[in-house]
Amino acid sequence: MRDLIKSSNETIKSTELVDIINEFRKEERNKTELRHDNFMNKIRRELETLKSLGLHSALNFKVAKYLDEQGKSRECFELTRDGMLQMLNSESAYVRYKTIEYINKLEEKIKHPKDSYLIEDPIVRAKAWIKEQEEKQTLSLANKQKDQLIGELKPKADYTDTILKNKGLVTISQISKDYGMSGAEMNKLLHKLKIQYKQSNQWLLYSKYQAKGYTHSKTVDFKHSDGRPDIKMNTAWTQKGRLFLYELLKSNGILPVIEQRLE
Repeated sequence: MRDLIKSSNETIKSTELVDIINEFRKEERNKTELRHDNFMNKIRRELETLKSLGLHSALNFKVAKYLDEQGKSRECFELTRDGMLQMLNSESAYVRYKTIEYINKLEEKIKHPKDSYLIEDPIVRAKAWIKEQEEKQTLSLANKQKDQLIGELKPKADYTDTILKNKGLVTISQISKDYGMSGAEMNKLLHKLKIQYKQSNQWLLYSKYQAKGYTHSKTVDFKHSDGRPDIKMNTAWTQKGRLFLYELLKSNGILPVIEQRLE
């Protein structure tokens, strides 16, 4: 089973609670599997009953969303600890006891996290290790993006900078059109020429080409399929970078379409 309680506000999604209940029903040798849609209806009936009694439990049950196995957004509930206990009333004593015990252990782990190698349960240890590695990779990417940003902020003042006073930025797709290519083809070509590499959906310059004023990283706002807001970094090229690419590609026998026609 997954680590299910959110550490930020101590809530659990109805989908996750159903997973726990079914796990302990199996242990009890109860062959009846609880369906999430039935559990949702059960919560709605509970809320209607409480409302008719003049009792309001809106804080314990919050409408939320989750992604199903096909990646589609579906409705669910987020339950507080009180809401969870309330919905466990119809379960057997065994399922209630084991579920509460499991949740208590999860909350204790959240309050006192261990390094992955100290966790005894092999499945939980593996998941903790994966999470640690993901955090390390995120930090590594952030450091690489920082190095590129630092390089972009410290371009050398040379004769080319004096000539190229146009500060307009261009995308790789705009540059690639000059060569009769798509943006994807140009990116692959520059990767093949050891100019850039891709990490977490952003093309980054190799260190030898940083600090030359060739690129500028732009922050772009976007939303995930489930509606969560997020940001990503896109690499745009300066006019100096565009001239650098021109000289580089020319040295490799690749000319813009307009120069191809003049030959």
